[in-house]
Amino acid sequence: MKSEEVLAIFEQTKALLHGHFELRSGLHSNQYFQCALVLEHPRFASKLCAALAAMVRDGLGAFSCHAVIAPALGGILVGYEVARALDTESIFAEKQEGKLVLRRGFRIVKGETYVIAEDVVTRGGRVQETIDIVEQAGGRIAGIAVLVDRSGGKAPFKYPMFSLVQMEPVTYEPAACPLCASGVPMNHPGS
Repeated sequence: MKSEEVLAIFEQTKALLHGHFELRSGLHSNQYFQCALVLEHPRFASKLCAALAAMVRDGLGAFSCHAVIAPALGGILVGYEVARALDTESIFAEKQEGKLVLRRGFRIVKGETYVIAEDVVTRGGRVQETIDIVEQAGGRIAGIAVLVDRSGGKAPFKYPMFSLVQMEPVTYEPAACPLCASGVPMNHPGS
């Protein structure tokens, strides 16, 4: 699946927003990927995540994984659909007292291999927290699967990362944001 086709689906579902946004990373941007709006359409969610799973399989060659693990909330549907396409289990980590943890009986099996799935990566903080959970429990990580890599390939992971779209949209530190300086109203559309 080509990036242009993926972006067309995001535009069609109004999941690619334009304006003035504060990202989870604290940076400001004139674009925002609201993946929930594309994932609310099961046929698009299935199509996008199957393509992402195919990228992982092609990129890693012959491998098997025990489960796909995703950080909540945005990664849950991506993780589930990628796991379905890889024919494996799907688990997720969620916030408890400001930190991602495994709950609900989910666990990492020591020595088993995992794929981490997320909707969007800018700086990669939630993916890194998920990596830490897997590593601290003795699990192995095969790779990272994301719908949109907003880091332009600069996310600092030591594992291979696969994405349907890789771009580096304009972002600003809040103190240097020209959108703020111009008085453009700020939107906080996501988590």
